[in-house]
Amino acid sequence: MLNWIWLALVVLAVAIGGWNNRLGEVTTGAFDGAKTAVTIALGLIGIMALWLGVMRLAERAGLVQKIARALHPIMRRLFPDVPPDHPAMGSMLMNMAANMLGLGNAATPLGLRAMRDLEQLNPRPSVASNAMCTFLAINTASVQLIPATAIALLASAGSTRPTAIVGTALLATLCAATVAITAAKLLEKLPFFRLRDSIEPRQETKLEEPNAVEPAVEDNVIAVEPRGWRRILPFLLVLFFLGLFVRLVFPNWFGFPADPNAANQNTFVRSVNTLSILAIPFLLSFFPVYAATRRIKVYEEFVEGAKEGFGVILKIIPFLVTMLVGIGMFKGAGGIDLLTRMLTPILTPLHFPPDLLPLALMRPLSGSATLALLTDIIHRLGPDNIVSLMAATIYGSTETTFYVAAVYFGSVNIKQTRHAIPAGLLGDLAGVIASVIICRAVF
Repeated sequence: MLNWIWLALVVLAVAIGGWNNRLGEVTTGAFDGAKTAVTIALGLIGIMALWLGVMRLAERAGLVQKIARALHPIMRRLFPDVPPDHPAMGSMLMNMAANMLGLGNAATPLGLRAMRDLEQLNPRPSVASNAMCTFLAINTASVQLIPATAIALLASAGSTRPTAIVGTALLATLCAATVAITAAKLLEKLPFFRLRDSIEPRQETKLEEPNAVEPAVEDNVIAVEPRGWRRILPFLLVLFFLGLFVRLVFPNWFGFPADPNAANQNTFVRSVNTLSILAIPFLLSFFPVYAATRRIKVYEEFVEGAKEGFGVILKIIPFLVTMLVGIGMFKGAGGIDLLTRMLTPILTPLHFPPDLLPLALMRPLSGSATLALLTDIIHRLGPDNIVSLMAATIYGSTETTFYVAAVYFGSVNIKQTRHAIPAGLLGDLAGVIASVIICRAVF
C-alpha cells in the first residue's frame, strides 16, 4: 500500500509540475522534505531518550504490567493478539493517554516504544501485524480532550470564545476514532489485507520472546515489594499533585489569584488544561519514586533505557525522508490546488465549505502546512466565523496519517503496512465530515 502511495505522489508531482511549469518548486519541495525529515528526527532524539528511560523504570518496577492488567478488559477487545501482561499493553495505554491530553512530546516516544514492543510479538518481519495496524489507526484518530493549538490560534486572533471548539473536537474525534477502529477490524479480514501463510515467519530466538530478558541480569532490575515508610512515598506524591490540581482548578478556594487566561473557561476546560500542565511533571517524578521504593537503581536503569532512543531514531530517518520527499514534491507541484479545484464542484452542493478543502486534503500529509492553512482561514474569515470554527475543529480532531505511519512503522522496519493507512484515512475522513456536521449543529 505505502509503495503505491509513494510512487503515485512522486509520479503525479512530476506530471503536474511539468504541466503547471512548476518543476522548480517540485525540486525545492524534495530537498525541503529531506531536510525537514532529518531535522524532525534529530529533534526527537532527546525526547525519545527521556521517555524510554522513564518507561524502563516503570517496566522494571512492574508498574506497566499492573496498568495493563487493570485495563485488560478494554485492551483485550482492541488487541486480542497481545498477551495481557506484555509490556506493549502498558506502552499503548500510556501513548493513548498522552494523545488524549495533547502531550505530543510524550505521545510519540511512547508510541514508538509500543511499536517496538508489538514487534516482539510479530511473527512476520517487515509486515505489520493486526495489532500494529489497529494501534496506528487509534493514533491517527485519537480522542482529543483539548485541541490546545487550535484554541491558541483562535485566542490570538481575538476570538470571543476560543474554547467553544472543545466540545465539537471531542465529539468529532470520538466519531473519527470509532470509524478508524471499526475500519481496522473489518479491513484485516478482507482477502487483500489478510496475513498470508506464505510469508516466512520470523526466526524466533530466546531474546525475542515477549518476557525474555538478557542473560546477565543484575539484582538492581528485580523489583521487590516496599516495606515500612517506602510504601507511602508514592501515595504522598499523588496527594501532593492532587493538591496542586485542586489549587489550579479552584484558585479562589485558597485565596490565590486566578489565571487571566482561564477566567472565562468552565470547570471542565480548566480541569483538562490543568491535567495537561501537571501530567509531565507527575510522570517524571512518580515513576522514579515508584521504582526507587522497589529498590530499583533508578539512575542506572534510566540511562540504560535512554540509550535505546538513539537506535530507534536512526531507524526512522530513511523512512521519514522518503515520505516527506514525496509529500514535498506533490505539494510543490500544486497537487493540493488541483485536487481542490476538482472536488469543489462535487462538494459545494453538499454544503461543504470550499475554504476547508485545502486544509482537509493537506491534513493527512503535513501538520505544518495544515497549521498554516488554518491560520490563513482564521485571519481571512475571522476567528468567530463558523468556517473558522470548523477548520479549527478539523485540525483538532484529525492527524497527519502519512507522517505517523512513516515514523511508527519505520522505527521497527515495517515495509508492508497492510490496512493501517486506509483505516487511518477513513478515520480522518470521518473526523472532517463529523466536524462540519457537528459545527453546523452547534454554532
